[in-house]
Formats: sequence, structure tokens, C-alpha cells
Amino acid sequence: MTRSIIRLLLSVALAIAGLAARADGFDTSATAAYVVDVNTGTVLLDKNGDMPMPPASMSKLMTIELLFKALSEGRVKLDSVFAVSTRAKNMGGSTMFLNETDRPTVEQLIQGIIVLSGNDACVTVAEGLAGSEDEFARQMNARAKELGLTHSQFANASGWPDPGQLMSMHDLATLAVHIIKTYPEYFHYFSQQTFAYDGRAPANVENRDPLLGRVAGADGMKTGHTEASGYGLVGTAMQDGRRVLAVLNGLPTAQARAAEGERVINWAFRSFLMRKIAKSGQVIATAPVWAGDAPSVGMTVGSDVSLLVPVTAPNQVQAQIVYSAPIQAPVAAGQKLGEMVFHFDGMEDVKVPLVATEAVAAGGFVSRLQTAAQVLLRWVRPQQPAAPAPGAS
Repeated sequence: MTRSIIRLLLSVALAIAGLAARADGFDTSATAAYVVDVNTGTVLLDKNGDMPMPPASMSKLMTIELLFKALSEGRVKLDSVFAVSTRAKNMGGSTMFLNETDRPTVEQLIQGIIVLSGNDACVTVAEGLAGSEDEFARQMNARAKELGLTHSQFANASGWPDPGQLMSMHDLATLAVHIIKTYPEYFHYFSQQTFAYDGRAPANVENRDPLLGRVAGADGMKTGHTEASGYGLVGTAMQDGRRVLAVLNGLPTAQARAAEGERVINWAFRSFLMRKIAKSGQVIATAPVWAGDAPSVGMTVGSDVSLLVPVTAPNQVQAQIVYSAPIQAPVAAGQKLGEMVFHFDGMEDVKVPLVATEAVAAGGFVSRLQTAAQVLLRWVRPQQPAAPAPGAS
């Protein structure tokens, strides 16, 4: 007996007040942008997100990641000291004002990179961890592959202008989310407002993140600027348990970066809401069972499901339940049977697994006999001739 597999698409209307079909009309003046809700992974905005661009100092996040990784593996400690080379000391651009006689600790270098965007600190870390900046760049590229960064390549530790230094906003977001989730014990450095190494340059101690103190819940990440890249920002904020991350690049001025970063973050919080969609144990649908001791089985979600949804349109969310039917007995309670797919225009589909609400054992002799009879009836039932097309004779 051949079992027929049928792909079923059942439209289910879930009436949820305040939910929207899409977030219409929002755009950003940034050349490229990628905005994500960190808790759910929902992509809220993707504008040229996979386009490689010069990342400037935003690529320092990869240098920080490798340093945090070394800390987590015990290869260095916060009070480990690094030597400063002449090459590091002579780095131009942003600096923490190191010289060759200094022996900064790992913690001081973290602050020098995050708060002051120190190029000298980046080279010191690269040489201290890998022996040379060239070898460190090779390790950056290897680590990028491990983290799934598909549109990034690194030539140096600082983001100094180089044709071989490119990142997409999507990759920067992936890297930033990884840092947030993997190294929570070090994340507080990103919100540090000021840092002066050994009391040097007291007029140049402010964190360059324009969202700190400007956007509710903002707690850092990294800015960047070169002539080739324009002004860029990796910024994140936490409000009412939700964390939003916005990555922007290609803005014309520091003022535009600050204003657009604030606008995008506020839009992400105000234009999307968390709504409970389904409760674990609630029967979402039923599926027919083949050769079981019950004719059907209920389907539910394995745990309560809440979705981040836009707020600007109809009060219904459309979902599809997708599974292969009939379900072959035996069926175990909690066994995955299909999925519920939610679609919002302009956003990625959200897929939620559906599992069996209860077990269904294989049927006995009578059940198997009934199943065989059903199949036999399908085989021998006369087929109705197709109706002639209009006007045909």
C-alpha cells in the first residue's frame, strides 16, 4: 500500500487587536542600514544590509570580540599587561595616547578601544595577542567565518582605511548581537561615558557613541568614520525588556549620525509591539492520522509564542499551518508535526514549530482493516468524467 503525502496550507485568522500587516513608509537616510530586535531576532529594517562597505572604526568590534574571547578562554586576564610598539604609538587618528614606555592592562585597552576608539590600543592588542597585526588580521578573517560573517574581510585591527577592510551592516549586526549575548560580563564597558588613560588628554575622554544619554536605555556599541565610509554607528538600547540594535553607515556628518541613530532606534521601539500569539497546550489545529488508534491528533506549540509585530494596519494577523498529511502512526506526544508560518509584508516570515498534543498509538487489526478499506475504496471508486469546456461538443 502506497501512502499518499499531501502538502496542506490552511489559512488561520488570528484576531489580535492592535497588530499590523506591515510597517509602511519608514526609510533611513543612511546608505545602508540593518535593524534587529535582539531578543527575537526579528529583522525590522534591511536597507542594502548585505552590501560590503568600508566599516571604519566599527570594525573594532571584531578586535574587541577576539580580546573578549581570549579573556573567556583564560589566555589573558583583565590585569594582564601588553607592551606598546613604536608602530602602535605612531598610529594616527583616534588614540588613547600610548607611548613605548607604557604597559597598559587588558582592561585599560578595552576602555581605550571602546570609549576612545584608540587605533594605538587596537594595534597593541593585535600585536599582544597574535605577534603582529598582519597575523591578527588573518585571525580576524578566520573568526569572521566561524561567526557566519559572509560579507566581511579584514586587513587591520583598527578599521584604518584599506581596500581590504570591508563589512556589511548585516555582518556588523550579527557580530554585535554575538558580543551582547556571548560576553555579558564585559558589555558594561560599552556604556562607559569617559576614560582617560593615566590622566592623559583630559579634553579627549568622552565616549563617541551619540546615543548615550540621548536615547532612553542606550548602552553603547561603536561609531566609525572615514572619508570613504561616511559616518556610521552600531547602536543598541534596552527598553521594557526589549533590546534593539541599529547599524547605519554612509551618513554625511556626525550630527546626521546622531539624529538618524536616535530616529531609527525610537522608530524600532515605537512601531513594533510584543504580542502573545499562542499558548502551549492550546490546540491550534488537528491533523488526520494514518493507521492509528485515533483518527486525528491535535497540534500545539511547544511553548508560549510571542511575536514582535508592526502596529500600523489591520487588526488581524494571517498565519498558515503547514504539515504533511496524513500523519503516520505511532505519534509521540510532543513530536514535531509541522509549523505555523506568520507573514508580514516587508518583514521576514516567522516559523513556529507545531507538536502533537498527545500520543497516538498504532492501531490494532480493526484499525488497520479500516485503513486498508479506505485505500481500496479510493482505488475502485469510479472517476467522474470531466465537464466539457464551454462551447465544446
